[in-house]
Amino acid sequence: MAYSKKELFKDPEVKISRFAKALSHPARVAVLRLLFERSECICGDFVDALPLSQSTVSQHLNELKSAGIVQARVDGPRMSYTIDEQVWALAKHHLGGFFNRLPNVA
Repeated sequence: MAYSKKELFKDPEVKISRFAKALSHPARVAVLRLLFERSECICGDFVDALPLSQSTVSQHLNELKSAGIVQARVDGPRMSYTIDEQVWALAKHHLGGFFNRLPNVA
């Protein structure tokens, strides 16, 4: 069995990598952009707006939910998705701090 060895790294490094992974696919960036525009969406909204199937959209939503950036709540027979503003602020803080500490390259 393979181990990720994440426990060997500092907490900020783990958080940065979790947020970076969540943002590492253009479909997830598009999902976030749509959520920021509309503030709340159901899966069908993403399917209508993106060139992806419902199952693919669901996989990307699960990745964003795993990182905590997106939260879901049951809305009758469907799930409603929103940005978790506290987690998004934390992601911006960690990613921004990381990029701001890197040296500029010519």
